[in-house]
Amino acid sequence: MLFLGLTCLLLHVSLVFGTELTFELSDNEKQCFYEELQKDVKFEIDFQVIAGGNYDVDSFVTDPQNNVLYNEKKKQYDSFSHTTTMEGTYKVCFSNEFSTFTHKTVYLDFRHGDEEPLIQTMTGATALTQLESSCVSIHEVLKVVDDSQTWYRLREAHDRTKAEHLLERVTYWSIGETVLLFVIGLGQVVLLKSFFSERKGSVAATT
Repeated sequence: MLFLGLTCLLLHVSLVFGTELTFELSDNEKQCFYEELQKDVKFEIDFQVIAGGNYDVDSFVTDPQNNVLYNEKKKQYDSFSHTTTMEGTYKVCFSNEFSTFTHKTVYLDFRHGDEEPLIQTMTGATALTQLESSCVSIHEVLKVVDDSQTWYRLREAHDRTKAEHLLERVTYWSIGETVLLFVIGLGQVVLLKSFFSERKGSVAATT
C-alpha cells in the first residue's frame, strides 16, 4: 500500500506544470509576465492580493498581437481561463499605478496545457485494474489536497498581514493614550499646585 501511494504521488508530481509565485508590487509600479504558448492551448490564471492597502490591483492579459483578453480594475482576487487562437508570447500584467504610497503583495498561479492521462491505458476502452483505479483515486485526492493547501496558505498570509497591521495600530494607539494620560496627569498636578499658591498669597494679603 505504501509503494502504491508513492508510485501515484510520483505520477501526480510529474504531471504538475505551470508557474506559481508571490511578488511585491510597489506603488506606482506595473509588472508583467510573459509566456510562450502554442495555438489551441488552454491556460488558466488565478491571482490574489494578500497584503497592502485595500488588497486590490489592476490586471490585464494580452495576446501576441496586443489584443486585450482580460482587463479588470482594483480586484482583490480573480480567475481567468482562455484557449489560445494563435502561437506567440502572451502577457500577464499587474498594475499598482493608482496607489501613491502603498505597495502590494500579489500571489499568481499560471497553468497552461491539458493534463495528460494519469495512466496511458486510460485513453482506450479497456477497463481499469484495481491498481489503476486506486492510482486515479489517489491522484484526484492529491489535487484536492494541493488546492486546499494553496487556499489555506493564502488565507494564512492574508490574515497574518491583517493581524500585524492591527497590532501596529493598537501599539501606536496605546503609546498615544499613555502620553496623553501623562500630560493630563502632569497638567492636573500643576493646576492644583497653582490653586494652593493663590490661596496662600491671598491669606497673607488680608493679614
